[in-house]
Amino acid sequence: MAPALPPRPENAFAAVQEFVCKRSLTEHCELCSCKIADEHEHLAEPATRKLICVCRACAILFAAQSGTRYKRVPREVVQLRNFQISDGQWDGLMVPIEIAQYPSPAGPTESLLPLDTWADIAQMNPILNEMEADLMALLVNRVGYARGVSPAEYYLVPIDECYRLVGLIRSDWRGLSGGADVWREIGAFFAVLKARARCGVEATHA
Repeated sequence: MAPALPPRPENAFAAVQEFVCKRSLTEHCELCSCKIADEHEHLAEPATRKLICVCRACAILFAAQSGTRYKRVPREVVQLRNFQISDGQWDGLMVPIEIAQYPSPAGPTESLLPLDTWADIAQMNPILNEMEADLMALLVNRVGYARGVSPAEYYLVPIDECYRLVGLIRSDWRGLSGGADVWREIGAFFAVLKARARCGVEATHA
């Protein structure tokens, strides 16, 4: 997972943990206190890297304003079918287990991406320049590709989907390899994401 903005290691895990814990308990909008469904919208607070759960009315209200404390997290998921990246470029990103935010004994650990390598990838895939800072991310699944069983998958996703995946990994990871349960849950996560996504055919580098 490559975040749209450089991560802040000192508070990134705390923000994810707080979001995951709140998500399982929250039944009301955190702004107006009205009831919300399990599947609801989120606002991002860039200054603290926090997400808050909101109703649709509050989400629309903040989407129509600029310069506010919160930003509305978009809903659309786009699968990038023609994404261009070589194995050498992927290796240059130095992502340990084919996911850029990965489990460690202390919880999810963020892998800082070399900016020169990222710039080369963005040049080959101009759609990356359209990501909204703090709100969208490039989500990469190369687990099956690394094992030789399935193609790599690339998505532009709302940032809350990345938080959801990190929470899943944190709650289900066991031992050094994760265990069968977590890999089954990760597979189910990406299956749902793929079914939800629209196909995007990005312009390739000439």
